[in-house]
Amino acid sequence: MPFYHTLGQIPPKRHTQFEKPDGGLYYEQLFGTIGFDGMSSLLYHIYRPTMVKEVLESVNMEPKVAVEKNMLSRKLVGFDIAPTDDFIESRVPLLVNKDVIFGLAAPRRSLTDYFYKNADSDEMLFIHRGSGKLRTMLGTIPFEYGDYLVIPRGMIYQIEFDTDDNRLLFLESHTPIYTPKRYRNHFGQLLEHSPFSERDFILPRDLETHDEKGEFLMKIKKQGSLHSLVYASHPFDVVGWDGYNFPYGFSIFNFEPITGRIHQPPPVHQTFQTDAFVVCSFCPRLYDYHPKAIPAPYNHSNIDSDEVLYYVDGDFMSRNDIAKGHITLHPGGIPHGPHPGAMERSIGKKETQEYAVMVDTFRPLMLTEQAMRIDDGKYYKSWLEGA
Repeated sequence: MPFYHTLGQIPPKRHTQFEKPDGGLYYEQLFGTIGFDGMSSLLYHIYRPTMVKEVLESVNMEPKVAVEKNMLSRKLVGFDIAPTDDFIESRVPLLVNKDVIFGLAAPRRSLTDYFYKNADSDEMLFIHRGSGKLRTMLGTIPFEYGDYLVIPRGMIYQIEFDTDDNRLLFLESHTPIYTPKRYRNHFGQLLEHSPFSERDFILPRDLETHDEKGEFLMKIKKQGSLHSLVYASHPFDVVGWDGYNFPYGFSIFNFEPITGRIHQPPPVHQTFQTDAFVVCSFCPRLYDYHPKAIPAPYNHSNIDSDEVLYYVDGDFMSRNDIAKGHITLHPGGIPHGPHPGAMERSIGKKETQEYAVMVDTFRPLMLTEQAMRIDDGKYYKSWLEGA
């Protein structure tokens, strides 16, 4: 996260003695990425964050690929993913490559029985249904429908849902997730023409500090396996922290679309970026205002990327037979565009009320066995007249 935030108590000078009120010292921890070159924060713990009591089982979590080399446009019926009680077990990977895992989850229960961290990837959760709190060692972030939650790799967290009806899109990124570089100046501040500003982010608050020893179950994802360890102190024992590396939220409803006289290309919808993919937010917006404008997107070829669209809400003007929770995959190498009749229907329209999340990857995506179970099997034919 390219700006500074702090919570709790911290010493006036880093890497110096920080004394506890009853004697002894707090334990400082650097929480950083990309060696010592990336975003980092300094945390101050009551207990050593290194105390592991026991190592338990490890479970293989690697996705099972069904289609390695895909050349068909696909439609996946996302709401066919069955709800599952456990937060981690509810995650269903659908589209994967060396850089990212894209999937859906429908957890029925809060994650409170154990703590979790992903040591491989930054995580992004998009809340399609549900509300609650993301509880982390750096504070709490409330969330609701339409929120993105960005969780840096290595962040210890739990999650509390208000109900048992929850639907999430999740991304696990092997490279850090940032805001788009072209919307930031060389200091990292978001520029005036950015479609959102620092005010729109939901930052950690209400730092929890637990002074507890005992046995605390931690599940850590690393190299495709879920490792269970027992910590000797409560993971949320941080009394204060400051820095740039922390979880945050952002609502899709706070994205301000960029429009023009003629149709604008997808990069104007970009919300996040990594070295390997981008994330875009399609939101309600006024259509193009040239007198001869065609609001529907023009046909375009994905030569360098695979395009994934997750449909959230509203009227998806460029598609026929699309509903909430559907996922479309348009692979690189073949063109795609509006469905038959969509271009003509769009002419003269003044606005759209659609919400969707788009992910464009720079490496081809593979489909998992779970993805093939919810593939409609006929989407690739949907551009034929009369289909």
